[in-house]
Amino acid sequence: MDEAQRTALVDAARKARETAYASYSNYRVGAAVLAEDGSIYPGCNVENAAYPLGSCAEAGAIAAMALAGARTIRAVAVAGGKTDTQAESEPWGLASPCGGCRQRLAEFAQNAAVPVIIVSPHEIMLETTVGDLLPHAFNLKDD
Repeated sequence: MDEAQRTALVDAARKARETAYASYSNYRVGAAVLAEDGSIYPGCNVENAAYPLGSCAEAGAIAAMALAGARTIRAVAVAGGKTDTQAESEPWGLASPCGGCRQRLAEFAQNAAVPVIIVSPHEIMLETTVGDLLPHAFNLKDD
């Protein structure tokens, strides 16, 4: 991933966060995945009054990628935080993918070294890998 792709990926995640439907928790999350061909697919969290029926931003991004016919993730960016009315001085917290999304990312990652960039609306908070997020991921592939 070059610097231009990295910037576009982070920007896509931040923009997706703005469209999240988080009317219950007020915690918006946007994600974007960089596919093998260089295309970027964003997703946002969508909450529901029947709480378990909501969907995560990472799952939405992966679904968009799969819908387009792509199957391999080269990089991931996740942007999360409370609504934009939150004071600048309040900490945003780390919007790390949930366990289910870690498994989803591992399923489509090119390999365990795929970079994951976790950002707030204003800064990069953590740079890690899919393998570090989910070591020893469940895998049915013949490796």
